[in-house]
Amino acid sequence: MSNELKKAIVQLSQKEKDKLLLRLIGKDKNLVQRFEFELIEHGDTIQPRRDDIKKRILKVAQMTHDTPGWMMMDMRSFMGDITQHVKITKDKYGEIELTIYLFLTFFEHQSPLLKVHNSRSDTCAEYIAKKTEALLKKLAKFNPDYFVDFERDMQRLLDYVHTHCPKNYAHTMGIPKIWP
Repeated sequence: MSNELKKAIVQLSQKEKDKLLLRLIGKDKNLVQRFEFELIEHGDTIQPRRDDIKKRILKVAQMTHDTPGWMMMDMRSFMGDITQHVKITKDKYGEIELTIYLFLTFFEHQSPLLKVHNSRSDTCAEYIAKKTEALLKKLAKFNPDYFVDFERDMQRLLDYVHTHCPKNYAHTMGIPKIWP
């Protein structure tokens, strides 16, 4: 944006600026949701938003999945929901909590599909291992005071990763068996 345009915008009347601002905000869905969260909900709805995502994860994880590939598609969809949640709320703690919950819930309810590494589970195994590795990197940057909150569930996730289909990828990627 040129300096001339910036000066011209600043010189507009307040009414004109407000009208333009509202039009621009309406074109960005994420910005609208962020303003709703911050200005209307006053940032007080983080836990209900997390609970809603958890409820949806549990519902889908309990469904019958025909193949690990279909299950992975559902996990990827929920990862998108978690990313959207973080964009709107800036909830880094929730990102870690929800990601761990996502994988633990699918391991607990879909263990037979994730138990053995084969050609049908390979892509899903790689996906889980890569996401676990990314999660560990995020945790490493997180405040160590919060590690106690994640310790039990993260260890359970690592146990699943090292005993189910992602174990070969986990070994290759150097994912630890014990956290932290």
